[in-house]
Amino acid sequence: MTDLTLMTFASDPATVLPSLALLSHRVRVLPMDAASLVKMPENTILFLDARDDLATAKTLCRLIHASGLSTPIVLVLTEGGFTVVNSQWGIADVVVASASPAEVEGRLRLVSERGNSPVNAVSGSGESGVQNEDGMIHSGDLVVDTNGYTASLHGHPIDLAYKEFELLKYLVQHPGRVDVHIRRLRAKLGGEYEHVIGTVRNVGYRFDPPEEEEGEAAAKDAAAHNASSEN
Repeated sequence: MTDLTLMTFASDPATVLPSLALLSHRVRVLPMDAASLVKMPENTILFLDARDDLATAKTLCRLIHASGLSTPIVLVLTEGGFTVVNSQWGIADVVVASASPAEVEGRLRLVSERGNSPVNAVSGSGESGVQNEDGMIHSGDLVVDTNGYTASLHGHPIDLAYKEFELLKYLVQHPGRVDVHIRRLRAKLGGEYEHVIGTVRNVGYRFDPPEEEEGEAAAKDAAAHNASSEN
């Protein structure tokens, strides 16, 4: 059973893609707005109702990718909608609203097998943040060579320590996702421990141990200091 999310403005969600009701997947229905994005679980396939409002659907697609979410998006369209949708939307697949249950099931299987990669993410294309077969990652004038462990900007090499290079490589490979991962990690830690991941303004994030651990660490430091003084 695949976890599915349907975003729609329709008063009767069952009319968006009737075949979904004939399949054995769990389907949650959410309003078609940005606030619904935080209500989606990580491992879901999103069906976005674009039959009557292509502009809102496109905005949500862009917002999802700008937020760093890797949720596969399947657009539900009328036949007329196919004329405006292209690879720049970053969607995993499209389906016409009148599609049969067999077709919907087949498309779901293909999307699941492809994972969270949108249809336009093709290796070797040279697009921003995409790693080519030779290990080169291009993002504007920034080039990161993952094989040679070097980076350059505007054609000039950047002097990076190993950890600085690894951090830059991760950020380029995962544009816009750091804040999303931090938010999800804090949520999983729960209210009691979410504060251990602190935010340093204009710097980034840090780990703040619970007060008990800080006290124990201070006691150990004091004991070590006293012992060294006695010697």
